[in-house]
Amino acid sequence: MASAPQLPLFYNGLEPLSSEAHANYRIRPANVAPFLAQQHAVPLTVEEFPLVQRYMPIVFSIGDDAIPIGLMGLNEGVNVFVDDEGKLIQDDFYVPAYIRRYPYMLARLSPDAQELSLCFDPTSDTIGPFEDGEPMFADGKPTEIVQNVLQFTESFEQAGARTSQFMKELREMDLLMDGEVSIQQEGVEQPFVYRGFQMVDEQKLADLRGDQLRKISQSGMLPLLYAHLFSLALMREVFSRQVRLGKMPQQQLTF
Repeated sequence: MASAPQLPLFYNGLEPLSSEAHANYRIRPANVAPFLAQQHAVPLTVEEFPLVQRYMPIVFSIGDDAIPIGLMGLNEGVNVFVDDEGKLIQDDFYVPAYIRRYPYMLARLSPDAQELSLCFDPTSDTIGPFEDGEPMFADGKPTEIVQNVLQFTESFEQAGARTSQFMKELREMDLLMDGEVSIQQEGVEQPFVYRGFQMVDEQKLADLRGDQLRKISQSGMLPLLYAHLFSLALMREVFSRQVRLGKMPQQQLTF
């Protein structure tokens, strides 16, 4: 969802974390995510499909570099799972790892760099030279909380690599198709039509040769595809949430 020179979704800047430059920095907990309030779609990793499919639709972005995304709303600027301040409306909800990773991420400091460095968004209000919060460094070394952040971001990168492989296999099997969902609201003459995303073609999936089907079943890919397909039923639930919240959808939208 980002390409050079653009920054990744949510990020306004990236700065490498340094024990010298940020020796007095602290991390403050946050129970709101203002950056999420008007974000209707977030990237997902394949390992999250079984959890995400319980709460929101899983679709795929369009284009050659398609990625899995979770729909938190069906229209630009609408998120039915958080309020206007970015606080979760319901306690029982799975927050995707991409959201939990912010404001940190691993990045190469130069195009030819071999290693990834832990960076953060300096515009975030959860990290800075505060008087309160957990210290990030002690005696010039990362504290446990920073070590945990590093471990999480490393795990996220590994999950991202597995997701890229998953998408490559989907393309090779030609299982993706243009998606379209039409929802008829009571009392409204014209249906609301949503396009601009991709989904798995169920007919092509059913028509796979035995050896192909066995391969994706043994690799664990098959249940992930069905988690995606099952999650599409939640399109209407998200639509209903928008109506209840007074955030009436437009007639058409491309994700």
